Amino acid sequence: MPKEKIFTAIDIGSSKISTIIAAVTETKVSVIGVSGNVPSKGINKGNIVDIDKAVESIADSVSRAERMAGISVTDAIVTVNGSHIHSENSHGVVAVNQSDTKEITYDDVKRVIEAAQAVSLPSTREIVHVLPRDFSVDSQEGIKDPVGMQGTRLEVEANVIHSATIAVKNITTCVSQVGLNVKHISFVAVSSSQAVLSDTEKDLGILLVDIGAGTTSLTAFYEGGSIFSSVIPIGGKNITNDIAIGLRARLEEAEKIKSIN
Repeated sequence: MPKEKIFTAIDIGSSKISTIIAAVTETKVSVIGVSGNVPSKGINKGNIVDIDKAVESIADSVSRAERMAGISVTDAIVTVNGSHIHSENSHGVVAVNQSDTKEITYDDVKRVIEAAQAVSLPSTREIVHVLPRDFSVDSQEGIKDPVGMQGTRLEVEANVIHSATIAVKNITTCVSQVGLNVKHISFVAVSSSQAVLSDTEKDLGILLVDIGAGTTSLTAFYEGGSIFSSVIPIGGKNITNDIAIGLRARLEEAEKIKSIN
């Protein structure tokens, strides 16, 4: 029987928190637990503003997913969002580890990506993603996967997404107080792009716009790679408020009007 691994993901939004637990084998991904949409507390425009209330909401969400899955989890992948998210393009270059074949290995790729993340950032910022766009081997450009090729010089063009350190620490603190270890932090728009965009769309060029309650997250792709990411501190709640003011309606009625197709 294929060995099964358990993965837990927590999406911390401005209006709701969602948790999903999946059992993953080499051939199949099975969702075994979901929390539904638990109302967010202590979170505004993607940022933690009240630790205790945020912990309460996250604990409720995780508990619901665990009850459905029938297991307790210890690690989680957690999303980060907010107007503090920025990105910049970077270039990395390394010499290929010398061997008889001069063949590029996964270790070489890992080293060149690490070289690309050596960008100058203030101490208040930290890197969330380094997303490779194109590799070059001995000045031959446009290579998507250099592993197995022969060469002496490996370069990469990458998009570096970074966040405010305090925002990441607050999220990590909240999840830790629930009793979980944060295994990985992911920018919400990058996670969304992996779920909904095809390789063809990324190659042709596309902008993904993820409209949440308090923020709108953006990430752009061209020729298969990420070239830009950002967050606008405006979301669905602003639209609801505008409808309520324009029609002189209650917020509940404005929300229903917004949801009409």
